[in-house]
Amino acid sequence: MSVIVKVLEARFITHNVKRFVVEKPLDFNFIPGQAIHISINLPEWRDQLRPFTFTSLRESNFLEFMIKIYDDHKGVTNMLGRTNADDELILHDVLGAIQFNKPGVFIAGGTGITPFIAIFRELYKNNQLRGNRLIYTNQTSDDVIMGEELHHMFKQDFVNVLTRQGIVGYVGKRIDRNFLIENIVDFSQNFYVCGPDNLVKDIINHLTNLGADPETLIFDK
Repeated sequence: MSVIVKVLEARFITHNVKRFVVEKPLDFNFIPGQAIHISINLPEWRDQLRPFTFTSLRESNFLEFMIKIYDDHKGVTNMLGRTNADDELILHDVLGAIQFNKPGVFIAGGTGITPFIAIFRELYKNNQLRGNRLIYTNQTSDDVIMGEELHHMFKQDFVNVLTRQGIVGYVGKRIDRNFLIENIVDFSQNFYVCGPDNLVKDIINHLTNLGADPETLIFDK
């Protein structure tokens, strides 16, 4: 499948993350947590496919993506940083292994929060978010994506971690073995993990060593 869609809105929501709202093709569907390969509808960019996660609700009449823009090299996201309303993108195949199974702990690093946003919005809309917990780590408060909405949905079940900044209301430390022991009581529940590869690898190893069943660990392998 490949279909051309128009960009309806495009604006930065953090210093380096841009929110795109695009047309939704007729009868298009996805599962919260999934991503889709996207390219830019310009001659030199049409074959440059990159995966980005849906953050909109399934029943919305548009599709939404929150994409980290890298200005330090001239790649796809650099070009997306210059892509605005009325420009065109090409949607290709849907992919992704992260899907909600049952309540548990979500652990996200940076833009690794994006696969979870559609899941959270769907659960919240259906009054099913209770029983889930979010641990979200970033370097500074400027890097936090959709912080207010996440606080509103999770309330006291939101642990907001900053690794390079000390601010009241945030936990100022890294997510290591000791952090997991201090913040998680039950290691038999489901764990959903997404973020930079090294972070995911370390957390999965820590969780496994602390007794989590590999069958309960959901992440993009």
